[in-house]
Order: sequence, then structure tokens, then C-alpha cells
Amino acid sequence: MIAYNKEDKLKEDKSVPLYDQVKRHITARMERGEWPKGTRLPTEQELVIELGVSRMTVHRALRELSTDGRLKRVQGVGTFVSTPAPRAELLEIRDIAEDITSRGHRHLARMIALEAVKANLDMATTFDLRPGSKIFHSIVVHYEDDTPIQIEDRYVNPSFAPDYLSQDFNTQTTTHYLRAISPATELEHLVFAVAPDEQAQTLLEIDENEPCLLVVRRTWIQAAPATKTLFTCPGTRFSLGSRRTL
Repeated sequence: MIAYNKEDKLKEDKSVPLYDQVKRHITARMERGEWPKGTRLPTEQELVIELGVSRMTVHRALRELSTDGRLKRVQGVGTFVSTPAPRAELLEIRDIAEDITSRGHRHLARMIALEAVKANLDMATTFDLRPGSKIFHSIVVHYEDDTPIQIEDRYVNPSFAPDYLSQDFNTQTTTHYLRAISPATELEHLVFAVAPDEQAQTLLEIDENEPCLLVVRRTWIQAAPATKTLFTCPGTRFSLGSRRTL
């Protein structure tokens, strides 16, 4: 077990969220060489006790460091220090309806779900809420002409869009509606290659051998978590790219 000194306690700084303080604390120990690559970190509960913060705070800090590639979490084994992989910023927020019509094609949306759900631990930490708190959830399938090209699985913070559940997203996109409330001030995209599950196979009209792209997007408004969206797209019908002047 890794030993802690009194200096390891977090210093009180109300201007920085606690989870971010925990991230900086862990990162600093890694950069000082105290926790080199391959080191197994203390458990979440040990960090809770040693740092004097909540379990949710530690969980979020470890999860975000894992997303950034700084840590590797092995189910049933523990959390280990890893070397971050480089990540290119390729994407911006685009309205899929505008993209499709700009190509001269017809956009269609089919609403699959529009509901309030209880936040599990992962979603609660994503939105800085208590587990069990209400969040909004929607699933929309987007079509280009008559071909389904994307499943949009979106979670929304009710404090950001309190009237979300009363909208008709068959006639306007969720992106158009949310962007009209307020443009995002911070954006994160992660891209994965995945095999389609049974729901994706049915909604996208593909078989189990069709490779898919999974794009996970998170947005913030003035540092407040606003949305988390999972976009699933058939690899043969969708691509990602960008062009910028550097």
C-alpha cells in the first residue's frame, strides 16, 4: 500500500471543484515520480479516507483520468498509472440535419425514447448530481433519405434544459433545440470502434458484422455539465474528419 504524508491532504480552495483538486493531486504525484507507470493506486475508499473527500468525488476524478489515458482501470484488480495516448481534436458540434440537407439529401428523425430516468453513479458524477437524481434521456435515429445513419442516445441535465421532454424531436433536432438555449462553452469528444449490439443492429438495419463508430460527446455551459451523448454510426455509412488553417 502507498503511504501518505500530511502534505497529501487537499488544501482548501473553493475556486476549484473538489474532483479537479483530486485529479491534480494524483497527477502531481505521478509527475513527481512517486507513482511511476504501472503503479497500483490506492482503492477509492482509501483515497476517500486519506484525502477527506466523498466517494463520488474520487470516482469522478479517477474516471476522468482514465478517460484521458493517465490511468488504466482493471475490473476487479485496481487502478494503475499508464502513459497517456495522444488524442487529436477532430470534431465540433454540428447539426446532422444541416449536414444532410447541405448534401442535397432529405433528413428524417425517428424518436425512440423521450423520458426522465434516475441517474446511476456514473451519470450522477457526470452531471454533478446525487445518484437517483432525475435526468432527461432521449434516443433518436437519424436517416439520410431512407437509410438510417446514426443513433443518438442523449442525456441532458434538467437544470440546463427544463422543457426538454415537452419538445417534438421528430420535427427539430435535439442539437438545434439545445444550441438555441445556449451554445456549449466546453466540449469533449471521444471516438471508439465498436461492434453493434442487438438494438443498434435493429435500429440501423445492419448485421452483427458491420463495424460501427461510437462518438461520445460531453458539453458544459460555463463549467456546468449540460449533456452527454453517445452517437452510434455504421462505419460504411459515416466518417469523421476536419480541415483547419493552422
